[in-house]
Amino acid sequence: MRLFGRRASVAAFAASFVHGFVFIAAEYYLPLYFQAAKLASPTRSGLLILPLVVSEALAAVATGVAIHRSGEYRVFLQAGMALAVLGVALFTLFRPDTPVATIVGLEVLAGLGIGLGFQPPVIAVQAVVAQRDVAAATAAMGFMKNLATSLSIVLGGVVFQNSMGLREPALREAGVAADLASELAGPDAAANVELIGTIEDAAQQLTVKEAFAWSMRNMWIMYACVAACGVVATLFVERSPLSKEHTETKTGLEKEEVQAVIDT
Repeated sequence: MRLFGRRASVAAFAASFVHGFVFIAAEYYLPLYFQAAKLASPTRSGLLILPLVVSEALAAVATGVAIHRSGEYRVFLQAGMALAVLGVALFTLFRPDTPVATIVGLEVLAGLGIGLGFQPPVIAVQAVVAQRDVAAATAAMGFMKNLATSLSIVLGGVVFQNSMGLREPALREAGVAADLASELAGPDAAANVELIGTIEDAAQQLTVKEAFAWSMRNMWIMYACVAACGVVATLFVERSPLSKEHTETKTGLEKEEVQAVIDT
């Protein structure tokens, strides 16, 4: 519980959780949009998501170098989370007819924000906890990130699936066959995106594409709200001086016993 004894460490853990929650959503669900609304193949979906992934990687590397040189990490965390909110919120604009250039631009915007947020939360929590707790804090940070990514996929899928269920009547009204509408709006909607390409009627196909885009819009709204909570969390992250001196720390039962004697 010592890890959560300070407001700054709690804020860093919260920021890391939100970052993991948002970044996995972009990488996991954007290909679904490409395949459903753009009728892209899995291979082309992988190519279309490259702007997001590449911008994340470049921003993460640049952030690490900048933190090493400046000793400043708080500003990168705050800027990254703010850009992530903006980028994910703008994903709600994606429609079946959204130009690829617009998609790429918004991917880069979100990718830069997400990339800025990979390193700072870890450094922020390591800077405020006791030296003996650094390893435990780092492990806890990894656990929080894994938990966030798992919950993100599940909750995003729930929002998407419920939204698609609401669109089933509209699909039937557009003339989509009842059994096909059930498959596209049912529990396995995300797995049935290839069925969209089999619809010969252009108007019906457009209706299905719009249903997928609308359902994903609701999902992106949820992710943007979560990312906004991350912005609030970063406001409570404290800036601590980063030392370049190496400190040797002893761990183990003997060290714990000595520390217990000192504390008493």
